[in-house]
Amino acid sequence: MKIVGLSLLLLIGATPALAQDLTGSEIVVTGTRKAADNYDASIPAIGLRRVADYAIQEVNVVGDTREAPRRRDEIFQMIRGAIALAAKSSGIELATGELVVEPLTLDNYRNLPLQSDGRPDTDRTSFMVKTRLGANGDAKAALDRISAFIKAVPTVGRAEMRPTGDLTLSIVAPDQYRGRIVDLVAADAHATAAKLGPDYAVEAKGLDRPVEWSRASLTEVFLYVPYSYTIVPLRR
Repeated sequence: MKIVGLSLLLLIGATPALAQDLTGSEIVVTGTRKAADNYDASIPAIGLRRVADYAIQEVNVVGDTREAPRRRDEIFQMIRGAIALAAKSSGIELATGELVVEPLTLDNYRNLPLQSDGRPDTDRTSFMVKTRLGANGDAKAALDRISAFIKAVPTVGRAEMRPTGDLTLSIVAPDQYRGRIVDLVAADAHATAAKLGPDYAVEAKGLDRPVEWSRASLTEVFLYVPYSYTIVPLRR
């Protein structure tokens, strides 16, 4: 039996990011990144808004067969079937991770942790089903693909696959957008200084910090550098 019920609700809550090198990684975007070194600046006005690379739906695989070895085998066999189906499905990928997304494969799927589902003789584990978002960020089309995939995964014994939570997003290698973000900040700063006349210049801070992100809409992310700038008079 499979229970399928996908939601289009926007997840707003903030999610702290780990202090690590994220260069080149695919990053889950659920809310707002806050650097782990206690940096607590508000999101600046200028940044880059774009459609995320992937739409992501977390799923649980739950089993309640009484015998523990058989129950756990059914769970992992269902996941193995999902991996095989994803390999043949157009536009569907499986992944694992909390902040950094890693592919779920036949080599690592048995590393997924099992935990109690809150009932006797029940175990569950979770992973992510993801699909690329087109340039127009069509959330319905993405969710339709994910929903169809979940329904198509073969059942094994008493194992069930259940979507959990709301649609989340991911973006690949956010630091690749640093140059474009700095260009946007520089243009805004120079335009602001120019409005005050030729006797003013800009002092900027924070442009050396890592790229951060927040969720801007159901399918868009806002990428920014936590900068600040001050308009100062030129010294004569």
